[in-house]
Amino acid sequence: MSNTPNSEPLSRLRELVTSDPEIMRGTPVFKGTRIPVDLVADMLAQGATAQEILEGYPPLSEEMISLAPLHTLVLPMQRNPNRPDPRPALP
Repeated sequence: MSNTPNSEPLSRLRELVTSDPEIMRGTPVFKGTRIPVDLVADMLAQGATAQEILEGYPPLSEEMISLAPLHTLVLPMQRNPNRPDPRPALP
């Protein structure tokens, strides 16, 4: 079994996320919003539920929320450099 994520979610992620120097200095955000993908991934990592995130950020969809951690895993260099990496440090 491969550790490579399925290409369908990756393709969908590319459709839902944009990085533009004119929008939040290039921080990856969900298209049509100024909501950083890494913010949503961090919220999930800290225990927030999808419903809680939807209540706070109504422009998002459940799909966007579910794909946010994948973005952090496969494109870690696109994180906002001003936000700490929520992933545990390797020993």
